[in-house]
Amino acid sequence: MGAAENKQLMQDIFAEMAKGNGKLFVDSMADDFRWTIAGATKWSRTYEGKQTVLSKLLRPLFSQFADTYTATANRFIAEGDYVVVEFRGRATTKAGKPYNNNYCCIYRIADGKLQELTEYLDTELVTAVLQDPDQNLLPI
Repeated sequence: MGAAENKQLMQDIFAEMAKGNGKLFVDSMADDFRWTIAGATKWSRTYEGKQTVLSKLLRPLFSQFADTYTATANRFIAEGDYVVVEFRGRATTKAGKPYNNNYCCIYRIADGKLQELTEYLDTELVTAVLQDPDQNLLPI
């Protein structure tokens, strides 16, 4: 797949995530998917493997939300195996705090599957609003 196809995949994923549907995103992850969150928060680290991403990142994150998380993209830039997406996520925590974060993520795609994601976000908001990921291991 070239840059145009990779960009289209990400546009399709974000079209669904804007509606609160993350299924295509999860389905597009390679088994050895790698997600790195920049910064120095309790969430900042590299999550290795799709199952680790689901169990140690997404499950604890989504267990904190009282409503459906949505992500609305406003910019896609593609070159070769990489697609950069600028977007805004929105949700409200069970504690009633808005979690409306701005992101810039770099995705590496190979053979139609997400291989790597490097995420840049407002780490101050993460620290202020989210609980420690190791304390929230409830099912999604």
